[in-house]
Amino acid sequence: MSVRAGREFLAIPGPTTMPDEVLRAMHRPAIDIYSDEMVGLTDGLLADLGRLFRTSARPYIYIANGHGAWEAVLTNVLSRGDKVLVLESGRFAIGWGEAASALGVEAEFLKGGFRRAVRPDEVEARLRRDTARAIRALLVVQVDTASGVVNDIPAIAAAIRAAGHDALLMVDTVASLGCMPFDMEAWGVDVAMSASQKGLMTPPGLAFVAANARAREAHRRAGLRTPYWDWTAREGEEHYRKYAGTAPVHLLFALRAAIDMLFAEGLEAAITRHRLIAGAVRAAVDAWAREGGLGFNIEAERERADTVTAILTPDAHDPVALHDYCRDKCGVVLGTGIGDLSGRGFRIAHMGHINAPMILGTLGVVEMGLQALGIPHGKGGAQAAVDFLAKNVAP
Repeated sequence: MSVRAGREFLAIPGPTTMPDEVLRAMHRPAIDIYSDEMVGLTDGLLADLGRLFRTSARPYIYIANGHGAWEAVLTNVLSRGDKVLVLESGRFAIGWGEAASALGVEAEFLKGGFRRAVRPDEVEARLRRDTARAIRALLVVQVDTASGVVNDIPAIAAAIRAAGHDALLMVDTVASLGCMPFDMEAWGVDVAMSASQKGLMTPPGLAFVAANARAREAHRRAGLRTPYWDWTAREGEEHYRKYAGTAPVHLLFALRAAIDMLFAEGLEAAITRHRLIAGAVRAAVDAWAREGGLGFNIEAERERADTVTAILTPDAHDPVALHDYCRDKCGVVLGTGIGDLSGRGFRIAHMGHINAPMILGTLGVVEMGLQALGIPHGKGGAQAAVDFLAKNVAP
């Protein structure tokens, strides 16, 4: 017996649900990649990516996913044997550090935890001990989708300054750009990277990097530069060099439509929408956690991201069973636990093309699954989400 039909609800943290407008934008013939239309499309997207990152620095577009953007950042500013400090708060900064190690960079991992954000005071203390200034850059994610944490990027930048250190601050915004506040210039971020498939509501396959003057100075000395990722090579006069070859035309059409939707809504309005929907999810989890052993992975409320919530399940209950029930019986696809959360919990993503009925439907199905499978939980989670939105969304 099943009640699934129609469109599947994706509640995984990427790729996220794509709006119909984005899908329609790709349903058209290819264009001449040497035409003025193509040049205009690229120039407009580069300018608008700068608006999203909040920087006057030049952005770059890559045909890649977020892992490709990691490599683009590393190879453009570092040399073999350089040292980076990786700030642990989940799985993804560690992955970025592992990529650095594979390229011949020395990666030191500042131990954090899977249930908390990076502690800026620990960053400052480590940098103060680096009297030889061996650390060339810090790698950190703004939101780690494995743990559900949000890191305080301005506070981390302030810690670097307080230590009197000149290391570059390099930030992964894959799970936050377009959904949560990010201000590259005001916060003192040297390099920011992102990708298309989460808050930007576009198919996987595009990655973005923005680099300030300090990063560009490091780029001039970098020994890991390769033809495809190289920033300088992408600044040639010929349009094709901006993509190191053929442009990803239909992905660019999709991105254009997605950014147009985001700006039509208003970036601040989109950020508020994500904050409210995240609040509804947290209200539901609070209700479920009143009894039975469910709870938030991230312990401190202020450190929980507005784009994904990681939820721990009771030890005696397999979260995969809940995942399978919600998908197979109801057509809602939850995120499974990864990293330290593997086998211990599940994740609900709430980023990008998401609204009240979508999140309330998802939460209702989760509560239905908890009840059907006999997983102990407090009652009234879906109602708590409704109550939160009714209180906070003015008539």
